[in-house]
Amino acid sequence: MDVGVRLQSIRKQKGLSQRELAKRAGVTNSTISMIEKNSVSPSISSLKKVLSGIPMSLVDFFSLNAEHGNDTQVVYKADELMDICSGAVTMKLVGKAYPNRAMSVLDETYPPGSDTGEEMLNHDGEEAGVVVEGRLELTVGGELFILESGDSYYFESNKPHRFRNPFDRPARLISTTTPANF
Repeated sequence: MDVGVRLQSIRKQKGLSQRELAKRAGVTNSTISMIEKNSVSPSISSLKKVLSGIPMSLVDFFSLNAEHGNDTQVVYKADELMDICSGAVTMKLVGKAYPNRAMSVLDETYPPGSDTGEEMLNHDGEEAGVVVEGRLELTVGGELFILESGDSYYFESNKPHRFRNPFDRPARLISTTTPANF
């Protein structure tokens, strides 16, 4: 998916100039321009911040124009999971077509050296997950945690948080957030 083209298209559909979107999102005009030109690949936190100026969730951004059938899908094959991220980290959403989801369930992979961005994430709801492979660094508030395979976490998402893999092996986790704002 071309994140820049999609952002530009959505911004124009909403009748926003780059300058207006930047002002609403609290970023610079050049940030919007560089994303739209694909000069930079925004981190999760950066893209989420930009989308807050529209306002739009990451799921809506990545699933716009996704096909929805009349029957509610129950099983999602691995190749049907939608990657709602850009950059090195992958976040594959389970249940993309489920109507009125109350939670987001994600299959996340963090290659060595990757993270959710320098800016801490902060949103409504709760978040929980289990590391299923590798090791991962989790910061919540002012506390830093090292999670190993089999370790889990649960916290209120309004606390500033960030995920990072400073290790030499990929890390994979299964997570969920409420409400379904991813």
